[in-house]
Amino acid sequence: MIKTDVLIIGGGIIGCSIAYYLVKEGVKTVLVEKDDIASGASGACDGFIFLQSKKSGIHLEMALKSAGIYANLTAELGCDLEYRRCGGMIFAESQEELSYLCELSEKQQKNGLEVKILSEAETRSKVPGLASHPRGATYCPQDAQVNPILTTLALAGAASKKGARIFTGTAISEMEVVGRRQGKGRIIANSVAAKDKIKADFVINAAGAEASGIAGMAGFDLPIIPRRGQILVTEPLPKVLDCLLMSAGYLAAKFCRDDDMSIDCGVTLEQTAAGNILIGSTREFVGYNKRTTYEGMTSIAANAIKFFPQFKNFKIIRSFAGLRPYTPDGLPVLGYVNGIRNLIIASGHEGDGIALAPITGKLVAELVVSGAASIDISELSPNRFAAERQQT
Repeated sequence: MIKTDVLIIGGGIIGCSIAYYLVKEGVKTVLVEKDDIASGASGACDGFIFLQSKKSGIHLEMALKSAGIYANLTAELGCDLEYRRCGGMIFAESQEELSYLCELSEKQQKNGLEVKILSEAETRSKVPGLASHPRGATYCPQDAQVNPILTTLALAGAASKKGARIFTGTAISEMEVVGRRQGKGRIIANSVAAKDKIKADFVINAAGAEASGIAGMAGFDLPIIPRRGQILVTEPLPKVLDCLLMSAGYLAAKFCRDDDMSIDCGVTLEQTAAGNILIGSTREFVGYNKRTTYEGMTSIAANAIKFFPQFKNFKIIRSFAGLRPYTPDGLPVLGYVNGIRNLIIASGHEGDGIALAPITGKLVAELVVSGAASIDISELSPNRFAAERQQT
């Protein structure tokens, strides 16, 4: 039997961040990943540390704290994460969209976000290549970008150097819950790859889009489902974009469960340190299918050309798709599970996993070490969905 203080299930950026912050506190930690580090959504996404896309309240509060951590993370980890505080813009195609952005930004300003409204002329001046039809935009200088794969690997490497044991190619096959009837349930996990039980004082479910399956092994109903996002990658190019870009239509689709909007839902644009432009992204409910599709790729390309006509001359060198962990209310799941005193869920970040990874890691470490997080995360409780179902 493998014995440890904490077992983390999932080797994406959330799981690796948790491992890093736990071992910094001297906590004996084991992380298991059924494939490889960053082999899921963390290796198939853009690098947005985007604050404007967060609703005011706990979502934005976490994002702001995470952004503060990112500013010093390169130096702390001693690795080039390709971090750049480049600013970000959300542009509106209609007066209705602009009104929505104005309302959203007003609330965000009250929560401490540096965001301002740009006129149509200011929008075109800020991004000269943008087509002339946008009505305006919001701009936030605090928005930033990072290389998600490098960051995930750096967190895993730093955790390992500090003593964390990381097992890749290692799946959890079952979890035994003992003492549930007494209201003091505890989990013992069984890893089919290690052919051994893993006994831990705490179990962290950070399995992303597969978190519901892991939770189900413990008898807990967790309504996280996969939401596919397809992305196109251009050839390396000279500097085309000065900031991160998102259309208001894409932001609206983020909080919508309407499958009719799954393919054509706006656009996101990011130019990486290597010069490639990542063009995204669909939001599709297609189960665990990670394949790219002709319909998805052509829709993304058409949207990009619509907003940036010069993109029709750029070569697409590859495409990929990742599965975001979607929750019904658009908020992450973070906290203890009722009836199982050593099980913590840390998943459901959907497209915000990169942006929220550092603060998530810190908060989970606090839950383990001191029994409480430094900010009120009750709104993110895994048990909130059961309460909602009882009311309906």
